[in-house]
Amino acid sequence: MKQRIRVVGIIRNANGVLVFKKYRGRSEAPVFWELPTGKIAFGEQPEEAMVRTLSEYAGLTVSSIKIKDAITFLAPEGASQLSNLYIVYEVVVASEGSVIKPEPRDRYSAYKFLKDYVGSGIKLDAATLSVLEIEDEHVVAGARKGDIRGAVNSATVYVDGSSRGNPGAAGIGYYIVGEDGQVIKRGGEFIGFATSRVAEYYALKEGIEQAIELGFKSVRFVSDSLMVVNQMNGIFKVKNKDISVIYDEIKELLKRFDVAVFTHVPRLQNAAADKEANLAIDRVLKNRAEYDNI
Repeated sequence: MKQRIRVVGIIRNANGVLVFKKYRGRSEAPVFWELPTGKIAFGEQPEEAMVRTLSEYAGLTVSSIKIKDAITFLAPEGASQLSNLYIVYEVVVASEGSVIKPEPRDRYSAYKFLKDYVGSGIKLDAATLSVLEIEDEHVVAGARKGDIRGAVNSATVYVDGSSRGNPGAAGIGYYIVGEDGQVIKRGGEFIGFATSRVAEYYALKEGIEQAIELGFKSVRFVSDSLMVVNQMNGIFKVKNKDISVIYDEIKELLKRFDVAVFTHVPRLQNAAADKEANLAIDRVLKNRAEYDNI
């Protein structure tokens, strides 16, 4: 499967988030708006690509920039699926002066700040919708509310793995929230003697299998393991033999979804899944003889 890698900037002020109208020339194709988005040139760091994109296509000078997230999602491309990796930056620009440069005119033709991107009436492309929906979920730390549009997720699955001793007695937990913010399902399982790294991957696999069983086609998976999220987003390679088999199984399972997004959160925001994993361990350790026979 092909993967498209892009940098995207989120620039906000009192009037909302900055989006740009794609220049279509004489084309009769529908006109879409997007967050400032660019490719990474050969030899360029992602942050450098973001600064260059804003300068070349929007005439903006960056005063501060910091990475906010890295997300992946699947989107249709012709008869196939295209995997997208978007590196999201939070950007502050030097001024809001002349945002659009007269040249080049082959990228953007106008700009505006949006407060309500769902009810604005303008057409945002699928990637921009995905980024905005996911980033807004970070703010509320829960399931998104409102209509599902384009390639945004319809449910959130929190997963966590725990190992007491690393390696030691290990458990996995999941906590599933629907688009209306209501808890759909939660649970955990004891997996035996394992490292925390293995437990995190088994937790993700269980969360994926639960989402498939519930019939979801569009899901956001949340973990407090930055390693797992970065590996699933393609930022880090999987080199460890103890997780490569699980990783391959997960990649196969993900083909069942139209959209699969992976997001990292602090441990405190994943407390429900962590609780389920530890409860699963406690249930077994209370019966020490059962554990000793594993």
